[in-house]
Amino acid sequence: MFKERPLLIATKHEKEKCMAPVLERELGVKCFVVSDLDTDALGTFTSEVERKDPPLTTLRNKCLMGMTKANCDLVIASEGSFGPHPSVYFAPANDEMVMLMDKKNDLEIIAREISMETNFNGIDITTEKELLDFAEKALFPSHGLIIRKSKDDFTGLVKGITTYDLLITTFSSLLADHGGAYVETDMRAMYNPTRMKVIEKVTQKLINTINVYCPSCQTPGFRVAEVIKGLPCGLCGFPTESTLSYIYQCVKCHFSKEEKYPHTKQEEDPMYCNICNP
Repeated sequence: MFKERPLLIATKHEKEKCMAPVLERELGVKCFVVSDLDTDALGTFTSEVERKDPPLTTLRNKCLMGMTKANCDLVIASEGSFGPHPSVYFAPANDEMVMLMDKKNDLEIIAREISMETNFNGIDITTEKELLDFAEKALFPSHGLIIRKSKDDFTGLVKGITTYDLLITTFSSLLADHGGAYVETDMRAMYNPTRMKVIEKVTQKLINTINVYCPSCQTPGFRVAEVIKGLPCGLCGFPTESTLSYIYQCVKCHFSKEEKYPHTKQEEDPMYCNICNP
């Protein structure tokens, strides 16, 4: 279905560096990019352009934007979000989604990865020591930084800082003019090797999804559409919050199939039971 076809990687931030090798190796496609694709028009991490739509809608719009720009029928894009982990609340997380859109075959195949492997952070600073301490924790200079007047003010905004000279000069200027600054990690892919690794991982996860075919129509992308909780406790038999089954669904014909006990166990340890271990 995909072999030898041109595949646009819809990116402004050099994601092709981590995505193209995986896609060309696994799908046999010929990846390319277009240099004037302005995905920042859909939103930026620093919020000078607000992301108005949810991540999935933004991701779909990014694919459509790329198709229109390059006049192609096969495109892939990723969309990242950063904030508290959904279950480990005290830890920051990179929530990365990737979509393969194939207009020729009327397909959208999606994968998602939520990773705690991220340097995402930002603080108000008033001294050079605070700046340098933050830079060290943020893995600078291999990972870029952004400085501006304050978190909600774009005055003096400088992105993609990767040298100490520019970092200190920019901070000194803001300190003199405003008495302080806000420094944050640059989460754009080309300035963030840690995020690049997450994008590579979710791209491989997408490949794994593509390689599962619908039992009914043989369309690739037969994926988990719903997770059913309720694996019974091994002591009292009460349903727990652990996974009982996966519901797989075809992205094309919508055929669905339930797979019980996907983690190969038919009962849960009582330590995870709200009755036995409240």
